[in-house]
Amino acid sequence: MRVDLFDFDLPEDNIALRPASPRDSARLLVVHPGEALADHSVLDLPNFLRAGDALVFNDTKVIPAQLEGLRRRDGDAVSQVSFTLHMRTAPDCWKAFARPAKRLKAGDRLSFGHGQNSCMLGSLDATVEEKGEAGEVTLRFDLAGPALDEAILAVGHVPLPPYIASKRPEDEKDRTDYQTVYARSSGAVAAPTAGLHFTDRLFASLDAIGVERHFVTLHVGAGTFLPMKAADTDDHVMHEEVGYVSAETAAALNALKAKGGRIVCVGTTSLRLIESAAREDGMIEPWSGPTGIFITPGYRFRAVDVLMTNFHLPKSTLFMLVSAFSGLETMRAAYAHAIETGYRFYSYGDSSLLFRDNR
Repeated sequence: MRVDLFDFDLPEDNIALRPASPRDSARLLVVHPGEALADHSVLDLPNFLRAGDALVFNDTKVIPAQLEGLRRRDGDAVSQVSFTLHMRTAPDCWKAFARPAKRLKAGDRLSFGHGQNSCMLGSLDATVEEKGEAGEVTLRFDLAGPALDEAILAVGHVPLPPYIASKRPEDEKDRTDYQTVYARSSGAVAAPTAGLHFTDRLFASLDAIGVERHFVTLHVGAGTFLPMKAADTDDHVMHEEVGYVSAETAAALNALKAKGGRIVCVGTTSLRLIESAAREDGMIEPWSGPTGIFITPGYRFRAVDVLMTNFHLPKSTLFMLVSAFSGLETMRAAYAHAIETGYRFYSYGDSSLLFRDNR
């Protein structure tokens, strides 16, 4: 499909730079294909679910994956360089996007956090092991495992999405704002933002009506921020992200579906993982590994019935996904309504509750 079919104009004023406070006070646009759009609050979510439904959350935890450092050759500092980690490949290795990347070469030495208390030597060091395409490199750090995790936590910065970072600097508040309250599995460089709206009082309301709660893990990579450069969706290749669906979660969701319950994914990340783990007949299997699933209109959904998600960028793979789920014309109308009525877009913005178009 032509990528320009998924374009729309978004005023700057609709882009949220800070989250709603409290989190669950954000707006919620309810979208039933073939029915009128309905404006609500996230706190109203229990009104649209029923006993026996299951919310599926992505419990990945955002790490401060933005590293600023010095490139060195022959022991001398040559230039400043910035990296965004996006996929761990070994206890001491990460794939990352570099900026600027043009002059980087395999074998270059890198120092991060110079002068900060990141480790005994006062900095975190790495070597460029491999240089790929589109600014991607593989970094091998001098530390590994938990020691590397601690060093990244000490010297790294929260990798705010470009549409926020271009408007204001990251601050200490982002370390909590850009994290779900249920995050527990470290490894993401971007938050599963639909989950940012959940609070203890919202969970209590959902528990009271008998909605189940299940967790999967998909470590969101920096590829989620990359603009689509292809003119046709057939020419776009998704960056892979590593995910996990446990045998217990798969069995629980299969049992729920057998009883007539609905799978309600909180965020496109949990949806992409569940659909990756689902067979053609809709049965969900345990999953462990990378997924590069790319969902566009025409895709036949196997397992997911309802999707809660924030509002996405024009011409993005995520707007393509929601258009596949509820219909392109339905989502065009929903986004036009959201823009006209002042919904806040993107990572810190408002939310929508989308029902699958089964027509």
